[in-house]
Amino acid sequence: MPDRKRRTTLQPQNDNLPARTMAQRPATRSTTPKDQAHGLRTLFAAHAMRFIPLVHNPMVGGGGAVMERLCAAAAERGLRTLVVDAADTASAPQELAAVDLSACVETLSPSVLYLAARGLPMRYLDSRATMTGFLEALQTAAPSADLVLLHASASDLRRMFAGRTPSPLLLANNRPDSLTQAYASMKLLSQRLGALTYDLVIAADVGAKRARGMADRLSECADHFLGAALRHSVVVDPLEPAKPTVSTALKRLLAAQLGADKAALALPSASPTPAAAPARRSAADRLN
Repeated sequence: MPDRKRRTTLQPQNDNLPARTMAQRPATRSTTPKDQAHGLRTLFAAHAMRFIPLVHNPMVGGGGAVMERLCAAAAERGLRTLVVDAADTASAPQELAAVDLSACVETLSPSVLYLAARGLPMRYLDSRATMTGFLEALQTAAPSADLVLLHASASDLRRMFAGRTPSPLLLANNRPDSLTQAYASMKLLSQRLGALTYDLVIAADVGAKRARGMADRLSECADHFLGAALRHSVVVDPLEPAKPTVSTALKRLLAAQLGADKAALALPSASPTPAAAPARRSAADRLN
């Protein structure tokens, strides 16, 4: 009988063990997440896919050249870029996109992937009128990508990035109405997403002095009417042949975009800023 009792103690049938016996068992689970943000940081720790929202401007041509230069700048940093063209001027997605989105991702080079996505984000419209599911679908479709360059209209981007605060990348050219359109996109995104930091790419053959003047006008309007700021401005001539090296200004812009997206993932989105009170001069007067 004593031997039988001793064996029962050494081979327990349940977890109701004395403190001395429990101490001998190795821990099998780590500390549970303290909050939801901790869980998100753990989820993206292994491979953080970053998003750059490139706002489509119907007044600007040469968007393809801009995306090409941004991909080159990303490749210099060792990043693989997925270019998603969801603008109204883009090609329609393949029919297979409704079944297997990953099969529609084309490999253009070792560092560049491409997805034609005109109208595709609308398939992910949810009951809250957001399209955040499209970003999740892109992560699943191209897990090897480090960066997603998402070209779409401001109205679509504000639904895709609902709940986040990105730093959108605006487009303009040497036409005054393109700058007005860029400001209109800035106004929509600042009011709907609370996005208050922007970058600008001028896709035209313009001199440094004129480009600086355009950026200053847009920056003045952003600050005066929206409380927003224009961080960097870069000139990309769509007709100029691609150079083997990327300009320092474009490298700086990309570095700022990557840092801004990392912060947007880690921090909760800011509350939308209310529109500023009307001033004597309108934004259109300041831009033209």
